[in-house]
Amino acid sequence: MEAGIGRMREHNIPETIIGAVVVAVALLFVAFAYMRTGSGSLSGYEIQARLAKVDGLGIGTDVRLSGIKIGSVSDLTLDPRNYLVTVHMNIRNDVKVPDDSSLIVTSSGLLGSSYISLTPGGSDKMLATGGMIQNSQGAVDLMGLVGRFMGTPNSGQQPKPQQQAPAPSP
Repeated sequence: MEAGIGRMREHNIPETIIGAVVVAVALLFVAFAYMRTGSGSLSGYEIQARLAKVDGLGIGTDVRLSGIKIGSVSDLTLDPRNYLVTVHMNIRNDVKVPDDSSLIVTSSGLLGSSYISLTPGGSDKMLATGGMIQNSQGAVDLMGLVGRFMGTPNSGQQPKPQQQAPAPSP
């Protein structure tokens, strides 16, 4: 019986070491991904924009200025009165955004993910925390545009209501 327990201990030691190494590598990978995606850095100030369409955006979506990530989307809220989406963005403290800047939802290539592109304005006045970007354009429906280009009828549009024929006169 003692010999069987001794053999089990000999087999368990390498398995335990290998298991510990796998767990350590997994933790390092999670820490690296956390730091690389910027999820850990929440310091900055919030600005907002109202958009009609936010297709492809979500919490954590990049906010870029001249192609450089300067922040991320922190929240999306729908206004039930006018059905516009308020996009809340967390911008790095070292980047100041002029109050006449513009914003567009765009994508990285044809099949790329969506992101918010900021174009700075020429104003000397900067957006304060909670400031609103007035000049903004939401996401473009690429499939609707392709359908229009290809000549598909009513692609990307709501169906037109059917008109009834006039009743014959007596």
